[in-house]
Amino acid sequence: MYQVLIVDDEFLARKLLQDYVNKITELQLAGTAQNAFEAYSFCKENQVDILLLDIHMPDLNGIELARTLKDVPCVIFTTAYSEYALESYEVSAVDYLLKPITLPRFMQAIEKAIARLKGLAPSTEVPEASNSANTSLQTPLAHTEGGDLSNPSFLMVKADYKLYKINFDDLYYIEGQHEYVSFYTKGKRITALYSLKSLEELLPREKFVRVHKSYIVSIDHISEIDQVSVTVAGQKIPIGGSYRESLLERLG
Repeated sequence: MYQVLIVDDEFLARKLLQDYVNKITELQLAGTAQNAFEAYSFCKENQVDILLLDIHMPDLNGIELARTLKDVPCVIFTTAYSEYALESYEVSAVDYLLKPITLPRFMQAIEKAIARLKGLAPSTEVPEASNSANTSLQTPLAHTEGGDLSNPSFLMVKADYKLYKINFDDLYYIEGQHEYVSFYTKGKRITALYSLKSLEELLPREKFVRVHKSYIVSIDHISEIDQVSVTVAGQKIPIGGSYRESLLERLG
């Protein structure tokens, strides 16, 4: 059995993950920790195969802890903040779970961790490559109110056992996060298993543009652009070097 340590400063978050761990027969809960210092001491004295690690904690955050550990186990980050996704690869994280975490998504991350522990998976992955290679990713569906698929006006997105209709006019930007993406709209954020590359090919070119390997933005909602970022709905989004020229061409 694989020993799991849960690290989170919120009791309810620890309780949820503990319930998930107990549902998987290959896992055994080694312990829980309320902060990075407790986790550091625990890892020095005990076997830990899989570390379920929150990022946003006081004094020492999860990424800093992962860098500090001498023998880093399989790290799965669990956080409510999407902006650390790319940084997590610097410590060879197995996966990055965005709260609220569903059981199916948790099980997918555990399968990846076990595969690495068995030597069946590489220690690092490139986000774009893992997106395109993952066969469990859903196929996005574009539609139009009038039925003309050559001129779609909204997406139907599957997430959390529901179907969400996302109107293109209401979609601010899309952020790629490992094997899933988050759609940021006027009303909510929807996270689902989709490939950013497939969405780039599907979305209307006159309405959306890729500005970074992790971001697609709505052209209509761009309010500012500077040397390194665009501002969309009040959110600064980085511009990747290889995307800047095409972005400027699209904006005229």
